[in-house]
Amino acid sequence: MATALSEEELDNEDYYSLLNVRREASSEELKAAYRRLCMLYHPDKHRDPELKSQAEQLFNLVHQAYEVLSDPQTRAIYDIYGKRGLEMEGWEVVERRRTPAEIREEFERLQREREERRLQQRTNPKGTISVGVDATDLFDRYDEEYEDVSGSGFPQIEINKMHISQSIELEFGAGDLQGPLFGLKLFRNLTPRCFVTTNCALQFSSRGIRPGLTTVLARNLDKNTVGYLQWRWGIQSAMNTSIVRDTKTSHFTVALQLGIPHSFALISYQHKFQDDDQTRVKGSLKAGFFGTVVEYGAERKISRHSVLGAAVSIGVPQGVSLKVKLNRASQTYFFPIHLTDQLLPSAVFYATVGPLVVYFAMHRLIIKPYLRAQREKELEKQRESAATNVLQKKQEAESAVRLMQESVRRIIEAEESRMGLIIVNAWYGKFVNDKSRKSEKVKVIDVTVPLQCLVKDSKLILTEASKAGLPGFYDPCVGEDKNLKVLYQFRGVLHQVMVLDSEALRIPKQSHRIDTDG
Repeated sequence: MATALSEEELDNEDYYSLLNVRREASSEELKAAYRRLCMLYHPDKHRDPELKSQAEQLFNLVHQAYEVLSDPQTRAIYDIYGKRGLEMEGWEVVERRRTPAEIREEFERLQREREERRLQQRTNPKGTISVGVDATDLFDRYDEEYEDVSGSGFPQIEINKMHISQSIELEFGAGDLQGPLFGLKLFRNLTPRCFVTTNCALQFSSRGIRPGLTTVLARNLDKNTVGYLQWRWGIQSAMNTSIVRDTKTSHFTVALQLGIPHSFALISYQHKFQDDDQTRVKGSLKAGFFGTVVEYGAERKISRHSVLGAAVSIGVPQGVSLKVKLNRASQTYFFPIHLTDQLLPSAVFYATVGPLVVYFAMHRLIIKPYLRAQREKELEKQRESAATNVLQKKQEAESAVRLMQESVRRIIEAEESRMGLIIVNAWYGKFVNDKSRKSEKVKVIDVTVPLQCLVKDSKLILTEASKAGLPGFYDPCVGEDKNLKVLYQFRGVLHQVMVLDSEALRIPKQSHRIDTDG
């Protein structure tokens, strides 16, 4: 699968990859890597005017990388924001005497302020459209003796309610039988770990204007847990308390409400799968004066800005309902479909299996082809926008390889004298090994010389970073998955290994040995 490239990735140098050091590298490791590259690229080591000019450019780039990473303050900023962070708006107000931790905190504050200003400049209202559907006639129909009754031949499906609301700072809703709704939301931080939200609303109906007020007090109990206390005054007054724990893999809620007319206890759990589609499955149990409701469902990302979900609600005396929800950017479309007032196994079966069948059919026939076409279109745009940058990186890589030739010759002589590590061939880029993808073009570059130049004392160590940033490398296929394939000789025996682009590599290893016994 092609990986999307952000604008920052196209513009920013990876200084760690350029120096071939870990992101946790000590000052001694940085200095050793810098000295080694200085010996390779120092302009005074080259007499040819063209090589001398190329060496000067690469030397300045290495020097810039070392200057940034050797200074604790600038390194702290680079680690968070990359090269652009060093030129960020607000840098002038950060005192250089501060510790790296203080600078990180200051830059996070500046980022929050910029985000708040950006949000204030946008007019991106949140909206909800809810359409209630009554489909009880599908399951609660008359017996056969009533088939002669006019209009009884086909089940009747009706839209029984509709509600639309939009909000920016104010909230406006319309629909249902209760009339339009006008509301105002206020938010305020009380302490760094505690905040309060207040919502004042006016409901207009045939009985007059009905005011309402909802206040929520929340406190962060720990990094992943928040406790809420809610008061609601108006036609349906209630007090609700809940604890919500949200982690990378799960979402758990326990709630208790006392109010008029509804009092209930709720427990719900949601599991988050760590896949590209951000799949989530959830279940809940709600019991109160109105009865008991069990609900289960799932949701999945179907495009970059859209999430589709469905849930089955089974309750006494509510019956069986299917709830379909689509989140598209800041808009929510909600379709509660009431299937039956009774607990009919057929309604439960079709409410569970029906959405799954429809989803997988749509995903295979419509969504998947559409996403593939969109991905190819975006990838093509990335290639076009990165074309100039890639050409420049290619020229820098070719220059680096020419500058490495003399050093590589000496390294090979030293390694051959002790039966050490010789890089026979090395390729970097997109490899196509799957027979079903033979039509795809292989896009690789020869990186034998750059890798041999990194060999020291019969060892080659590459850190966890994109290989495209290494001296003598460049990205031959922007936005696509890449690998590094190395054929090397150690102690007179051939070895071979292939690793992912950002995977660490350490050679030689016994497991890389090519078995020639057979």
